[in-house]
Amino acid sequence: MKPVTIRSLFAASALFVACSAAFGADKPHVVILATGGTIAGAGASVANSATYQAARVPVDALIAGVPELAGIAQVRGEQVFQIASESMTNAHLVTLGKRVAALARQPDVDGIVITHGTDTLEETAFFLNLVLKTDKPVVVVGSMRPGTAMSADGMLNLYNAVAVAGSKDSAGKGVLVTLNDEIHTGRDVAKTVNIKTEAFKSPWGPLGMIVEGKTYWFRAPAKRHTRGTEFDIDAIDTLAPVDIAYGYGNATPTAYRAFAQGGARALIHAGTGNGSVSGAVVPALQALRGKGVQIIRSSRVTGGGFVLRNAEQPDDKYDWVVAHDLNPQKARILASVALTRTSDTRELQRMFMEY
Repeated sequence: MKPVTIRSLFAASALFVACSAAFGADKPHVVILATGGTIAGAGASVANSATYQAARVPVDALIAGVPELAGIAQVRGEQVFQIASESMTNAHLVTLGKRVAALARQPDVDGIVITHGTDTLEETAFFLNLVLKTDKPVVVVGSMRPGTAMSADGMLNLYNAVAVAGSKDSAGKGVLVTLNDEIHTGRDVAKTVNIKTEAFKSPWGPLGMIVEGKTYWFRAPAKRHTRGTEFDIDAIDTLAPVDIAYGYGNATPTAYRAFAQGGARALIHAGTGNGSVSGAVVPALQALRGKGVQIIRSSRVTGGGFVLRNAEQPDDKYDWVVAHDLNPQKARILASVALTRTSDTRELQRMFMEY
């Protein structure tokens, strides 16, 4: 079997166009927005599954590389960004969100797929889950291996994402994430390992799965999302600056003070256990809260960190917020969005419990 190369992906585009024309016009219309990442990556050889350059393959070549898409949807693509996802900024999130919202309003668009690097995929998915005002399926997808690698997962992941985005059963479930044949809510899912193809997990389990292009659902999201939120991407032009500081043995207040001095409106404390805060750090966080900086306790525990209010720390007394079950990076996203509407601690705490 010949190795897959960027040149061969481009060459497949003619076949893709021919196949698309051969199928009926009754299939759902799905737009693929490409942002880069491993799913658009390329390695030096088929043996390179962990060593490669991300964000190399443009969206037209990605689509052409999966001609089977024409059998399940009428697909077109747009290149929004071409970056590795660790370089995603708040400005990128806002730009992407506004484009998704504009497409969702078009009557000739039934669903939207966003190809994305896996490093910050969970953050983008949660952001869109908070700010989009649509019931149409929006699916974020990536891959753990570049398309040039043996056993590359990107082709099937993209096929599954289009199948989910084109399914009427996906409507009204918020922003979804599909990898490794599973369907997750963008609110819960997180990258839990950096090598294996089953890297993405949700602490409360997936919503469903895809088998040969068909969706199977087992549960629905419980938290507020998309049309049910108080946030709207069309009213957001910038996000509030929020930073994350990590809790650990022998921790000092240095990072927290530096972030606050740099302009952070809120600090996410990625605490040990139940969002615990070192005794050496507590006075500094109290002082920063007195200066108007929001302090939000999260947990660095993977697989279901859960922070209880007024446990470990007297949050009411200190006027702090707890992140509930959101991991630090998702807590940063919610805080960045929530602070565009309010700086009231009680309101922020309500939002963390509801979203």
